[in-house]
Amino acid sequence: MTSQGGARQPKYQRIADALRAAIQSGEYGPGDRLPGENDLMATYDVARMTARQALAVLQNEGLAEARKGAGVFVRAFRPLRRRGVQRLARERWGSGRSIWSSDTEDRELVVDQIEVREERASNRVADALGVPPGTGVWVRGRRFVLDGKPVLFATSHLPADVVAASAITQIDSGPGGTYARLAELGHEPVHFREEIRSRMPSTAEAERLSLAMGTPVIQIVRTAFAEGGRAVEVNEMTLDSASYVLEYDFDA
Repeated sequence: MTSQGGARQPKYQRIADALRAAIQSGEYGPGDRLPGENDLMATYDVARMTARQALAVLQNEGLAEARKGAGVFVRAFRPLRRRGVQRLARERWGSGRSIWSSDTEDRELVVDQIEVREERASNRVADALGVPPGTGVWVRGRRFVLDGKPVLFATSHLPADVVAASAITQIDSGPGGTYARLAELGHEPVHFREEIRSRMPSTAEAERLSLAMGTPVIQIVRTAFAEGGRAVEVNEMTLDSASYVLEYDFDA
């Protein structure tokens, strides 16, 4: 018997539920083409807009992606598991490994759109670093592309008086990345704080991450603190929410 709540469920949502169940059961596998608007109109006796809304639900959930002129396909990209605690362990970057290696496993990672520059800290960045607005900071921007899919872009801000003339101001910061270089400079990160929220992307962010329409982003702002409590980096990261599972594993 259909529940009262189910009876009020929009037609497009019921179609989306059926397609989602077919994907989860394996009827449609990664890379398979889903029924198009015309197919759904005929099968469910609905208007084109209803069929379009049903497919849009799956795209917004990250289960499907539209290919121009070809249709809507089950997304083949395997979500990236971001291990929020283990990836920042000193034993990882301290031994010369990238903190990304704990997330990507054996998958192909490309870092592009790298930009390194010196500028004056905005009010927001200055507040996070605990310095006066206008203080000199070095900025490291980069985008991460996994298996050919842009998944994240990040912008780090570091106090100029800490990192000036170091490898951190170069495109390639060396083995272990920024945190290993900070340790060599006597400002080893000993504590991290991450703030996480979800929001809709700007047009520029959606283009940079190749996001399907309606896909939200996850924003993570991580601050790294050295011994004594000084903030030595604030990293603003924007993630494709459909590409990530955020995992936090720690003892009670």
